[in-house]
Amino acid sequence: MAATVFLLSACGNSEFKGDMDVEVQDFSHTNQNGEKVGLADLKGKVWLANFIFTNCTTVCPPMTRNMSEVQDRLNEEKIQNYEIVSFSIDPTRDTPGALKEYISHYDVDESNWNLLTGYTEKEISAFAQDSFQAIAMPDPESDQFIHGTSFYLVDQNGTVVKSYPGNKQDGEDVPYDEIVEDIKILSEG
Repeated sequence: MAATVFLLSACGNSEFKGDMDVEVQDFSHTNQNGEKVGLADLKGKVWLANFIFTNCTTVCPPMTRNMSEVQDRLNEEKIQNYEIVSFSIDPTRDTPGALKEYISHYDVDESNWNLLTGYTEKEISAFAQDSFQAIAMPDPESDQFIHGTSFYLVDQNGTVVKSYPGNKQDGEDVPYDEIVEDIKILSEG
């Protein structure tokens, strides 16, 4: 009987398992509404981050749709204390107005989704590498940028704790259920 109780309690016990442990470097940048948003504003909240640019002709539109799907699922689960942060890797073209126009093409709730700009390409490249172990750099062959397609889960203390595929690739889908469950676990813990 004791073994059965133990097994039943173990099945119901969700535990978060991360694959990263990287401190996000301090930042304060301008969002699509012209407001300053920084690491200090995100303290105490779980957040998802990614890297995009509005002139992207390949992975950014599907990644943004996928992030919108994550947001929909989180809202359906009534999870409230989370944020989404999309860092532009093309800050020269991606003004707050350009970011506002870009996100308007998606069915999203902007109240907790910040698209950030207001730094140099060199600064965002170093920030992506140092804070997310991600690549973000101009493509020398075109007007596009080379960047990762991951979504990054950041805990309440500003530490990147997990990454997920943010775009379907090599037959691997975006793990929507896993992302939602992980955010739920971190938010409640």
